[in-house]
Amino acid sequence: MAGNLLSVEEALARVLAEATPLPSVEVPLVEAHGRVLTADMAARRTQPPDAVSSMDGYAVNAADAATAPVTLTVAGEVAAGRPFPRPLRRGEAARIFTGGVVPDGADAVIVQEQATRQGDSVTFSRPSAPGKNIRPKGLDFSQGDILFTKGYRLSSRDLALIAAMNHPVAPVHRRPKVAIFATGDELVPPGSQPGPGQIVYSNGFALMALLRSEGAEVVDLGIVADRQQDTVAAVRRARGLDADVLITTGGASVGDYDLVQDALKAEGMALSFWRIAMRPGRPLMNGRLAGMHVLGLPGNPVSSYVCALLFAVPLLRRLQGRADTEAEIESAILGSDLAENDERADYVRAALTFDAAGQPIATPFPIQDSSMMGRLSRAGCLIVRPAHDKAVSAGGKVRIVKLPL
Repeated sequence: MAGNLLSVEEALARVLAEATPLPSVEVPLVEAHGRVLTADMAARRTQPPDAVSSMDGYAVNAADAATAPVTLTVAGEVAAGRPFPRPLRRGEAARIFTGGVVPDGADAVIVQEQATRQGDSVTFSRPSAPGKNIRPKGLDFSQGDILFTKGYRLSSRDLALIAAMNHPVAPVHRRPKVAIFATGDELVPPGSQPGPGQIVYSNGFALMALLRSEGAEVVDLGIVADRQQDTVAAVRRARGLDADVLITTGGASVGDYDLVQDALKAEGMALSFWRIAMRPGRPLMNGRLAGMHVLGLPGNPVSSYVCALLFAVPLLRRLQGRADTEAEIESAILGSDLAENDERADYVRAALTFDAAGQPIATPFPIQDSSMMGRLSRAGCLIVRPAHDKAVSAGGKVRIVKLPL
């Protein structure tokens, strides 16, 4: 705690304290990637459902081909999806293709490269053995096998397996709905001609992309004027949408979220905190308004993004049932000297490169002004410095958080 400022760790703990995973919904597999299961999933079928050939060749009884060369009678053909109509008799072979069901009476497949076909006869140049080139029934999984458990996050590869298990849908946590608006009379949309004292609104575009990349359904409520009635109206629109999270950026023109806080409190928000000991991003607000989480991000563009990465992203992950809520901390080599840090945790924008051995090198930008979006755009990582961190020389070790695309 720096003065009456909350530490980053305590602030995050408060943000997540009342965040519980959202209810379960069943979604088509095309919408399930990256989402967390709310129930176990068992196979509804056996894969493969029968013994099948793993090669193109001839199905035989291995006892008929225990020695070579040997000539057998070709009794017919087996293709994938077209099983042989009867059991294979001794002395017979069936032409079979990859994925074809091995006929009853056959227990081996001899590959076509070892076969010479003449009319209805085939001669094999090498002997075979039981099970050769056959995928047995249930090789992959059997009906009733539990292949996924509650709490598991689905990869793209998992979706193929679930489909093969004969599930058209998956039970997962509902996506969080996030409403977002910016406040400020000075803000105008991109493409406008700013008047005196006006600036182009930019924060929301990075924030909405970040939130959507984390699985949120985002509703943009636009720019809200610096009037309490307008801010209250925006808050009510968010509630009318049944938003799980409301994110605001900026406050009244005098700063410090005075207007936004007043509007939210007037609507019944319970304030948790509104200032934290970090740079960039000291004026961060957190609270609850009925069932809606509220995060008030700074209006400064760099502070806004960094706070969203460190607080909004973990909140969204928790709501979706993920265990990996916090940003992953990695180690890197420092590319240039860093002076001693003060009483606030510092998140330093840095270029990220790699040496010949593949070790990451984090080189901080010489100017860290939090209004500089160009530096944020070109940064590959944030160097994480705790309060009162000692000076670090180039070549030393630092902790970093890689920035997402």
